[in-house]
Amino acid sequence: MDKIAEDFLFKYLNNAAPTGFETSGQKLWLEYIKPYTDEFIQDNYGTVAAIINKDAPYKVVIEAHADEISWFVNYISDEGYIYVVRNGGSDHQIAPSKRVNIHTDKGIVKGIFGWPAIHVRNKENDIKPELKNIFIDVGADNKEEVEKMGIHVGCVITFDDELMYLRDKDYIVGRALDNRIGGFMIAEVARKIHENKDKIPFALYIVNSVQEEVGLKGAEMIAHQIKPDVAVVTDVCHDTHSPLYNKIESGDQKSGKGPVLTYGPAVQNNLLKMLIDLAEKENIPFQRSAASRATGTDTDAFAYSNEGVPSALVSLPLKYMHTTVEMVHSKDVQSVIDLLHAFVVNLKDKHNFRYKLS
Repeated sequence: MDKIAEDFLFKYLNNAAPTGFETSGQKLWLEYIKPYTDEFIQDNYGTVAAIINKDAPYKVVIEAHADEISWFVNYISDEGYIYVVRNGGSDHQIAPSKRVNIHTDKGIVKGIFGWPAIHVRNKENDIKPELKNIFIDVGADNKEEVEKMGIHVGCVITFDDELMYLRDKDYIVGRALDNRIGGFMIAEVARKIHENKDKIPFALYIVNSVQEEVGLKGAEMIAHQIKPDVAVVTDVCHDTHSPLYNKIESGDQKSGKGPVLTYGPAVQNNLLKMLIDLAEKENIPFQRSAASRATGTDTDAFAYSNEGVPSALVSLPLKYMHTTVEMVHSKDVQSVIDLLHAFVVNLKDKHNFRYKLS
């Protein structure tokens, strides 16, 4: 990763872009990718697609999602404590003692998820963090003081946290790698195409979708607008070699061993085989996983849109999903970029992915 990419990565990942409020992150992403693409489109909810060779009839999508999990202010007590509901799959168990940013029309208000000391909790029946009992303290003495800060029901809340490296840049750690690291990777594919002066015979849509964390909603909307002929989606998957995972249930994926290619009903097998063949040809390490029904990613939204779009999933192994210390291996990030780039430059115009029946 060179300095240009690294600066973008840290700027983009350190920015907050919670589900439904992705605009600030989309601005940063678009600012970075614009020099490497021809034009862009956006929809009414904030999904952005940067495009190369827009007028070509055959349309190819590479995609990530831009949103991160967060919280909403749900109730402010008379004593000035703030209670929350989830925006996406936020984890109540990690909340106590975390610092937060409450996003208001007046700007960011700092707060903390408080928790009673271990000394005063009942040792025989120790209370556990639950959605109904976690709370935020902003240093106010009553509800009126909270409201004077600009905080009201519906304000979105993100953890106050920043990106960092571990082990001499081998690992990237922070919140919202799920899946803004995907937005970084697809932007780097666009940059690589531009710098290599690759000729793309089809229209390439580099899509950064909103609202994945609440049900793949952004991908559903943009898929119907673009009507692609093929889509390759990036997201993260679990590194099952960290403690407390069951490989029998969750599969066998490990950070540092390459991107994970998924088998499942939504994954078009001819497209998957093309990706596997390219990975082997280009000596890009990869792993395999199986999805019992849905993949749970934007792959499903693209696959079942329109009249059916050949779709595949390229996942980045990640430790500690939906925490503030999500962790990926730098080598895997580069491997995903290389695989997506190889797919784009090797795909023939108007390639037909349909199965041969006769």
